[in-house]
Amino acid sequence: MVKRLEIESPGQGLHEVTDAVREAVRESGVEEGLCTVFIQHTSASLTIQENADPSARRDLENWLVRLVPERDPLYTHTSEGPDDMPSHIRAALTATSLSIPIVDGALGLGTWQGIFLWEHRRHKSTRRLLVHVGA
Repeated sequence: MVKRLEIESPGQGLHEVTDAVREAVRESGVEEGLCTVFIQHTSASLTIQENADPSARRDLENWLVRLVPERDPLYTHTSEGPDDMPSHIRAALTATSLSIPIVDGALGLGTWQGIFLWEHRRHKSTRRLLVHVGA
């Protein structure tokens, strides 16, 4: 089963999508298998990260912004603004897909783990995710 999700991203940062993915797994009826989440964009990514303490998200966001700053004079791909090329680099350094085991009909995430869309652009966007659930 493949479910298509549209996620409204308010802008740059980590935005939790765990509940939407959980719902797709529940709808599938699969008890044991694998859930794959894929983002159909080149300027956003996916990650599994702590979902309890927001400071962990802020620290990750700030670290990546420092690692890949905007307005680097080496960038030539800037037609959509100063966050254009950095968003592509940030997506290349992170993940476009995740695989999560399904155990007893539920995502096999740890206690403090959540699934996040990592938006690398500053502006609001609608992001498309494909959630594949298989036995």
